[in-house]
Amino acid sequence: MQTDLLRQFTVLQNFGRSVSSACYSFEPTSPEEIQEAFELARQTGLTVAARGAGRSYNDAALNSGRIVLDLSRLNRITAWDTTTGRLTCQPGVTLEQAWQRVEPEGWWPPVVSGTMRTTVGGCLAANIHGKNNFQGGPIGEHVVEFTAALPDGSPVTCSPERNEDLFHAMIGGFGMLGIFTSVTIQMKPVHSGLLHVDAWPVPDLKRHLDALLQRAGESDYIVGWLDATAGGRGLGRGQIHAARYLLAGEDPAPHQTRLLQNQVLPDRLFLLLPKSMLHRLMRPFSNNLGWSLINSARYLTALRRHSFRQPHAAFHFLLDYIPDWERSYGPGGLIQYQSFLPKESAQDAWAEILRISQRRRMPAYLGVTKRHRRDRFLLSHAVDGFSLALDYKVTDSNRRALARMLEDFDSIVLQAGGRFYFAKNSETSAETARHFLGEQVLERFRVLKRRCDPDGILESDLYRRVFSQLDGA
Repeated sequence: MQTDLLRQFTVLQNFGRSVSSACYSFEPTSPEEIQEAFELARQTGLTVAARGAGRSYNDAALNSGRIVLDLSRLNRITAWDTTTGRLTCQPGVTLEQAWQRVEPEGWWPPVVSGTMRTTVGGCLAANIHGKNNFQGGPIGEHVVEFTAALPDGSPVTCSPERNEDLFHAMIGGFGMLGIFTSVTIQMKPVHSGLLHVDAWPVPDLKRHLDALLQRAGESDYIVGWLDATAGGRGLGRGQIHAARYLLAGEDPAPHQTRLLQNQVLPDRLFLLLPKSMLHRLMRPFSNNLGWSLINSARYLTALRRHSFRQPHAAFHFLLDYIPDWERSYGPGGLIQYQSFLPKESAQDAWAEILRISQRRRMPAYLGVTKRHRRDRFLLSHAVDGFSLALDYKVTDSNRRALARMLEDFDSIVLQAGGRFYFAKNSETSAETARHFLGEQVLERFRVLKRRCDPDGILESDLYRRVFSQLDGA
């Protein structure tokens, strides 16, 4: 591997295409090759970061001037028990591989991201949440067991009962303590390939959050679209989608609706236009006026309340409807700013954030809301409340002003008792992390870091930006 070091030098980007990094990229095909990378790092004085599908919006899977392990070739499903619903796989298996393997036999992944292109290892490293976080929690709560490679050459196996401290720290630990090599997840039984979906408009932020709170208790999934370009009495307006699983007997042909050909997203719009072209057609509208018109049109079309049945894949994987949609933002890419706020303070804090972004003429072009609950993971972003994800276009002319505005947002969120998610915001500082995680949590992380990685082999741009800046880390 060492002789190939210079040949593997390449430039990687984050998912939002707003950050790039030159690094040495390797694609291990076995846990033994992961250990070879650790040894190479020791010999060369470099560090190692893990990368799955590279779908993080920030620098979590980048390692400038150092080694990145692309785990996409560790992509085998090694066991699938149709009776218990337990799936065991390597970290490079994607959610697409997982759901396509299990759904025809009456199962579905317990938690999924907005894209099926993420890897299982990446999902655990980020401890992803879905549209069911309020009752299903993050994906880590459905992990039966995992094995990880440590930089000292030893493997470690963790479960909620075995090495419990590492279990709750490596999941959500962004590869800073170890690299997953095998994961067993409990799938969820489903009686149909369809969900029953209710969709209705909400005219302002208060009723938006009220709807998320009230309907979560009777839904399996709930998510809101928020028009961040609307002001005045329409501030925070949008549309809610609440979905539930069909009960046994509700679907007259469950075996048919679970077939993959009835789940795969179409590759053409109106059966004519290839979706691969859409991001190019969207780019001329990627400005304040264009997105204001798009959001207004979307809200008007959402004014009719309606119910329908929708395949699981179509409901969950909205980011996959338009391939490479992030390219529509132009060469500067986008930053997603996601904050998590208690239900008591969310309305006032987000109203202030939306007004500031509009006043500074840098409105978010897309907003997504979810309902959340707390969890037990060490570096958790969870609250008993809501999240709001806002997509901002990055250009050469607005990059500095946008960074200052997002720092102002951090202050608002922290004052309101909020938290952040290390897979999203790219400007989160060490002091911000210290504020919402707390010194006790940070000390527990430091202890585990010294125990699992005493030589500091595991490191990423995210780690250097946030964690290495914290005293003692």
